Amino acid sequence: MKKIFFILSVLILSCGLENKNNAIELNNTGLAKNNLGDYNGAIVDYNKAIELDPNLALAYNNRALAKNNLEDNNGAIVDYNKAIELDPNLALAYTNRGSTKYELRDYSGAIVDYNKAIELDPNDDVSYNQRGLVKNDLGDYYGAMVDYNKSIELNPNSAIVYNNIGFAKNNLGDYNGAIVDYNKAIELDPNLALAYSNRGLAKNNLGDYNGAIIDYNKAIELDPNLAVAYNNRAIAKDSLEDYYGAIIDYNKAIELDPNSAVTYSYRGLTKYYLEDYYGAILDFTKSIELDPNDSENYSNRAYTREMVGDLNGACLDYKKAADMGDSDAAEMVANQCN
Repeated sequence: MKKIFFILSVLILSCGLENKNNAIELNNTGLAKNNLGDYNGAIVDYNKAIELDPNLALAYNNRALAKNNLEDNNGAIVDYNKAIELDPNLALAYTNRGSTKYELRDYSGAIVDYNKAIELDPNDDVSYNQRGLVKNDLGDYYGAMVDYNKSIELNPNSAIVYNNIGFAKNNLGDYNGAIVDYNKAIELDPNLALAYSNRGLAKNNLGDYNGAIIDYNKAIELDPNLAVAYNNRAIAKDSLEDYYGAIIDYNKAIELDPNSAVTYSYRGLTKYYLEDYYGAILDFTKSIELDPNDSENYSNRAYTREMVGDLNGACLDYKKAADMGDSDAAEMVANQCN
């Protein structure tokens, strides 16, 4: 019996080792499919890998990445949680879960995950960059700069991080400094469309509208689906009073990103300048639908409603904007909405 037990034990161990090896191989083929854009095919391989080795943390992490690419962010979070449960020291899983939380606008949760990833791997330049993005979105531009600079220290050739530093400087009003960083990003990666688009924004803020348009043109040439480049080129055209050209660009931006409240708002303003008041009202209304917390849209719709004689509607909008802290709207309420 002892001999038989020994033989069975060897068979079980061999089978277990074979399963683990097969699981790793399936994990690797899943990664290859993910890199080729076959996200569903990748998930099939990760599922098989997990079936063979339910403790393979990396397979859960990688399946989550494929789910991210399919915009199943909540499903991805579940897989990242499992990966971390199986391997609490897998820094990559914290970084990726942080990025998913960032996409879901859970900024505090994202920062907690990036902090943990950096604690586990202090040389993780990606987590510093990603944490900087969150801080930037929270309005902590100086804090973002600290993280971006640390990321550059760890990886001096990262074009996207120089782009992000430029964006933080732009938000701080240092437009010339931003252009220096965008130039560096473009030097490192001449095909980085976002850097051209953002440099255009800095030039626009400096009043160099024609220079901005040249950069937006280049960004669009490199990435014809970059909605923000069309939006920003339209803003520059507005500044040059090319309102019809601006409308064409806003239309394209909305075609590419139908959920951009900002683009509807800007197109509404352009329609107002063109005295298309009813069209402007429709755009302001859509912008409010997408982002109900922007008081400026209520004020702009109020002005436009006045132009078409809808004083009651205008007063409702002024009151709403005033309730949101718009002092000019409050003055309008006091003067003409009693």
